[in-house]
Amino acid sequence: MSGHDASLVEVEGPWTHRQVSAGGTRFHVAEAGEGPLVLLLHGFPEFWWSWHNQLVSLPAAGYRAAAVDLRGYGGSDKPPRGYDLVTLAGDAAGLVRALGEANAIVVGHDWGGLLAWTMGVYHSKVVQRLAVVSAPHPLRLRQSFAGDPRGQGWAARHTFGFQVPLWPERRLVRDDAALVGKLLHDWSAQGWPDERTERLVRKAVQIPGAAHSALEYHRWLFRSQARPDGIRYAHRMRATIQVPTLQLHGALDTCTLPASAQGSGRYVSAPYRWKLIDGAGHFPHQERPDAFDAQLLGWLSDPEPER
Repeated sequence: MSGHDASLVEVEGPWTHRQVSAGGTRFHVAEAGEGPLVLLLHGFPEFWWSWHNQLVSLPAAGYRAAAVDLRGYGGSDKPPRGYDLVTLAGDAAGLVRALGEANAIVVGHDWGGLLAWTMGVYHSKVVQRLAVVSAPHPLRLRQSFAGDPRGQGWAARHTFGFQVPLWPERRLVRDDAALVGKLLHDWSAQGWPDERTERLVRKAVQIPGAAHSALEYHRWLFRSQARPDGIRYAHRMRATIQVPTLQLHGALDTCTLPASAQGSGRYVSAPYRWKLIDGAGHFPHQERPDAFDAQLLGWLSDPEPER
């Protein structure tokens, strides 16, 4: 990665930037604070900046927050493969250990949320607690596609459009990544994104390889369903999550409908809490950071987080 690309994602703030290697892949991490580790996993089409509010609020509450650029995004490596949820969950589990901890509180948004659910099954020992934002359990997501083609199927039509080769990559970065800006606006409630966030996200997706990598996530999810690896994954994901789980969702989310995410609790056998965040769309942690943090920090400080 050239210096120009690095400076692009190393936005200055009350956090430090570092490169961390896990399983032979290098990841860019922004971290702040001391205390129990909270690993923050962003979604599409963003990068670690998605969590800039929480990189302030979590340390203030006594946590060590680490926001990572997922494989293929931002300042992290962009290898040609490994964009399936099993490999990605392995990346995240390896990162926890590379950051010097045996386990972490894992908070994931959108794709980072699907990844967090997967960690809860495949790497349960590494996950202390799970907080999932704007992301149904992967099996619940499948059901919502099949059972609600006009609702969730239409809401996620971008995923179907991403299945063709090459053309979607070009479309994503064309005109200074105008489409990425449009998606941020379309999926959020009014008043977000702020100009700075939109500019940063649009620039980050133009880092060489980032757009292709981001789309490979969608391609795996869609194409693997009938393949042996996808069938194995779905079978394994039937195992229930054994750690306390918080599921937060923007009430106005038009990308992943709240109804599609509801019902994910059936895959959790530990204490489970579901909360809608009023006035927020697909990015509640950025659109309504105070309301989001109140839910997350309240749940984290609760020793027995029942409903």
